[in-house]
Amino acid sequence: MKIALGADHGGYQLKEIIKKHLESKGYEVVDKGTYSTDSVDYPDYAKAVATAILENEVERGILVCGTGIGISIAANRFKGIRAALCNNTTMAKLTREHNNANILALGGRMTGDVLALEMVDVFLDTEFQGGRHQTRIDKIDTL
Repeated sequence: MKIALGADHGGYQLKEIIKKHLESKGYEVVDKGTYSTDSVDYPDYAKAVATAILENEVERGILVCGTGIGISIAANRFKGIRAALCNNTTMAKLTREHNNANILALGGRMTGDVLALEMVDVFLDTEFQGGRHQTRIDKIDTL
């Protein structure tokens, strides 16, 4: 599976930890930036990852900003993107099963490294259940 990563300065350090983790597990990682802790604007990285998914460059994405809130809001502005801000593994699992989320959003200043990597693994290992959940996603797409 090919995964796009993106973060602003508040999420840079966690993005780098996630990147190493994914590469060690054999995932192909496309790093859309940022590449330092210098101040940047999170919408730019949300756009880069969302576009990579919508253009079929990657299958899923992971976005990180300080809280995960702003970057998830920005990503969800793109039709076809379902970015889910998660703070535990149950949320990461259910957003894949029920919402077919294609982007996991995390708070780099809110989430410990161990928990973040556990959420990443659950998010990538969990399949969408379809069925009644697809009907709901179809309704979202018409909003």
